[in-house]
Amino acid sequence: MANAFKKFAKSQLAIPLFALLLLIVFNLIRDVGFFSLTITTNNNGNAVFSGNIISILNGASELAILAIGMTLVTASSKGQDISVGASAAIAGSVFVRVLRENQITMPIILAAFLASCVVAIIFGAFNGTLVAVFKIQPMIASLILFSAGRSIAYWINGGATPTVESPLLSYIGSFIPGIPIPTPIIIVILFGALVSLLLRFTNLGLYTQAVGINEKSARLNGINAVFIKLLSFTVLGVCAAISGSIAVSRIGLINHETILLDIEMDAILAVAIGGNALNGGKFSLTGSVIGAFVIQALTITLYAMKIPSTSIKAYKALVIIAIVVIGSPIVRKYALWLRDKLFKKPAKAKQTDENGEFAL
Repeated sequence: MANAFKKFAKSQLAIPLFALLLLIVFNLIRDVGFFSLTITTNNNGNAVFSGNIISILNGASELAILAIGMTLVTASSKGQDISVGASAAIAGSVFVRVLRENQITMPIILAAFLASCVVAIIFGAFNGTLVAVFKIQPMIASLILFSAGRSIAYWINGGATPTVESPLLSYIGSFIPGIPIPTPIIIVILFGALVSLLLRFTNLGLYTQAVGINEKSARLNGINAVFIKLLSFTVLGVCAAISGSIAVSRIGLINHETILLDIEMDAILAVAIGGNALNGGKFSLTGSVIGAFVIQALTITLYAMKIPSTSIKAYKALVIIAIVVIGSPIVRKYALWLRDKLFKKPAKAKQTDENGEFAL
């Protein structure tokens, strides 16, 4: 039992699972019905699941997808892309622009999404080139798009804040008739499974970790570090396109100033809470996704406690600092030392047998 606990304490999932457990216990003490799941009828007359747990999973969808891409960028480049919110705004603007030019049908929605993916990949490759080829620190390289991205999103639609209305879009942003689970949750599951399978059945995960741990050694072993970094940034571009399209589908419009505002900070926090080292190397996509749910659960909890919206960020910062510090290697090492000291088994007395040899 002690060995299992020690092994779990050293696992990358220890921090996010501990944080999630802490929030669950706190909410159950505060309100025993906080995580209750009910079935209600939505505006379209369909039976759907509702409750705080659905709100957490649904509300964290865009963040969870971006956290997956941010994890790969962090692992390979030893830094973070702070322009993902702006990239998602650009992708969302392209998505809306294509929809506005045509009658909204499923093929047009698919074409709009592919167009947003292409644009987001181009901007992701731009950031990746600055990092991989020109050796610019990722946060500085992505600062360019962070500053200019939302203005580019504004120009794409001619300075307007256009709306797009279609039942098909509402299916993407809310519920598909006959399916009681919100569509964004299903998208997260499918995308997460796709990336996990890609890492499992290819060497991409191994190469990403190798480049992040020691780029020079990875290069000597035949790994193209430049390609791996560029690939991680393009994957993050796809994540931005998916998140931007979901966000547009939820509300039926694109507002370049507010869409997914500050989500890049939450994505970085999700990676940190997920037990991933922010200086690259070994990573856990599962931990990052759990970290995204922890952040959303914290937000829902604070709203349930009637904390003013203007103070939410300050409270989130305090709680997240506590979670990260508690889960830090130094605190975990001290906790293990304290456990061993308090619950150390007494040493068995040595006895001698008839031949005078020690026996237990």
